Amino acid sequence: MSISTPIAFFIFNRPHLTKIVFDAIAKAKPKKLLVVADGPRFPEEDEKCQKARAAVMANINWECEVLTNFSEPNLGCKERVSSGLNWVFSEVEEAIILEDDCLPHPSFFRFCETLLERYRYDERVMMISGDNFQLGKSRTEYSYYYSKYTHIWGWASWKRAWQYYDVNMKSWPEYKNVNLISSVCEDQLEQKYWTDIFDIVFNGGMNTWDYQWLYGCWCQNGLSILPNCNLVSNIGFGNEGTHTSYDSPWAQLPTSDIGNIEHPPFMVRHRDADNYTFDYLFGGKNFRESNTFTRKLRRRLSLIKGKLKSCF
Repeated sequence: MSISTPIAFFIFNRPHLTKIVFDAIAKAKPKKLLVVADGPRFPEEDEKCQKARAAVMANINWECEVLTNFSEPNLGCKERVSSGLNWVFSEVEEAIILEDDCLPHPSFFRFCETLLERYRYDERVMMISGDNFQLGKSRTEYSYYYSKYTHIWGWASWKRAWQYYDVNMKSWPEYKNVNLISSVCEDQLEQKYWTDIFDIVFNGGMNTWDYQWLYGCWCQNGLSILPNCNLVSNIGFGNEGTHTSYDSPWAQLPTSDIGNIEHPPFMVRHRDADNYTFDYLFGGKNFRESNTFTRKLRRRLSLIKGKLKSCF
């Protein structure tokens, strides 16, 4: 297998995981590979960072154009990933994006490449994800469905979509003041949840990049494509994980072959699937069942903020 779509690979300080995921990339033999790496947080970490880079650079054994964007100082999750993606989309028009702990099924690459081509000029679609967090629930008879959520454990997008990304979310105060979030989230509890999250991110309370991408997609009323079976497993849960240093039902989810790609004949967001995602992935079900919603939500946000402090 050899794919023509560029692959962007984000790495840091976990050479063992980096090699596992890179071996999957190597089997796809992309014609162009973009490698983005952050620098060590402290001197003792430099060796791990160098080994992670070597796990990639020393094992490219097929004909491939390689571009690198290595930072010597540590930029942290927010700046390294956002600046890295800005660089990626300054070099290419579209890309498949993987991090060092996101292990794809071989059919993930074909899924992304096929849909990148199909929706290349369709402004309604902002990204393609390899993630399915429905825990075995089949949502469609087709190979994929449409969602408002931007799962990024293995995904793909276009420069024409990434142009709407703003790491600082400068338009958030206006978006919030006119209550545009109600056009995306019908449920008031969900509106409050995401308003609180975006407030924290806007005010610099989270060292992360991905909520800004979700916000940017919502600003465009954009859709994500999600597969009807899971195509990427996060193998990075554990003590070395940046955002995944605790037990989770989402750790190392099994993957399966997407098979022949069957396209849905309509472009409508799957609300039941999105509601399930909010209830179970983001904890909405627990909030609904609680008489002390505000206290529980604050505790949840505090936990998220605390986990993000160790980012990169």
